Amino acid sequence: MSNLLLSPGFDLTLRPMRYPQFYEMYRDAIRNTWTVEEVDFSLDVNDLRDKLGPAERHLVERLVAFFATGDSIVSNNLVLNLYQHINAPEARMYLSRQLYEEALHVQFYLTLLDTYLPDPAERAKAFDAIENIPSIRAKAEFCFRWIDSMQEIQRIETREQRRQFLLNLICFAGCIEGLFFFAAFAYVYYLRSRGLLNGLASGTNWVFRDESGHMTFAFEVIKTAREEEPDLFDADLRAQVIDMFEQAVECETLFAQDVLSGGVVGLSPRDMRQYLEYCADQRLAQLGMPKHFGSSNPFGFMDLQDVQEVTNFFERRVSAYQVGVQGEVAFDAAF
Repeated sequence: MSNLLLSPGFDLTLRPMRYPQFYEMYRDAIRNTWTVEEVDFSLDVNDLRDKLGPAERHLVERLVAFFATGDSIVSNNLVLNLYQHINAPEARMYLSRQLYEEALHVQFYLTLLDTYLPDPAERAKAFDAIENIPSIRAKAEFCFRWIDSMQEIQRIETREQRRQFLLNLICFAGCIEGLFFFAAFAYVYYLRSRGLLNGLASGTNWVFRDESGHMTFAFEVIKTAREEEPDLFDADLRAQVIDMFEQAVECETLFAQDVLSGGVVGLSPRDMRQYLEYCADQRLAQLGMPKHFGSSNPFGFMDLQDVQEVTNFFERRVSAYQVGVQGEVAFDAAF
């Protein structure tokens, strides 16, 4: 067990490097560096005041309330449940970079809330969303149900503990980052397709690239662990993964019903559920599993936004061009 990715302990040897793919992911992430100060929210304030109706405003308020806590849950899981168990220094280099990116996302959403919700009482309510908004509390409870089992484990010693680790990582990357956040991105890009909240969409472009990289890394960890210990990914674990994704889709559908309860033209809970099922099938494919839901992408505006963003992004910043050419992120695969 001493040379496996999920062996207990902290291997410190970078040469010879056992998993160079993780080091390359770290280097790609460095090329994707951005700062919150680059995001211009000034026009968003006008949109919020003059262009959004009650239904759209409710959508935005629910969205920023989710953002206020979502990345903190992710950061805590990285520190408490993942870093200590992935036994390769090059992989831990990537996780260190990911933790920085999650802190950057927390800063982005903090700035977003301060800008969008000038009333301190409204801001406080948003940051306490897990306690006072049932649809967000349900998502948090789903996260904790699947990821908290690792918190009591200091060293992965048994096959069952390694299976628990894989389930944590699949929930983390596939459901939280790959479903909950991708649903949030869809709301943002829908608003941008109507010419609204371009500052939010601009910052989301950066967050999207980060999250796509996080998923690529996590799925590579899972793939590597499966190759080293094929018996871990047995029929029971596959059934648990399907159950997890079904629960995640249900959770996010409830959130969609809340977010869209005012009646947002061009978006419906039914379409959002179809999009979630489509995303879930993409994640299952990344895990080497057959598609479960069989749904297609109902949101044509996502493809339009992809093309628009790539054009604007390449014109705006050279470093983005590097990532676009060399990185692992592919828009058509993500959506």
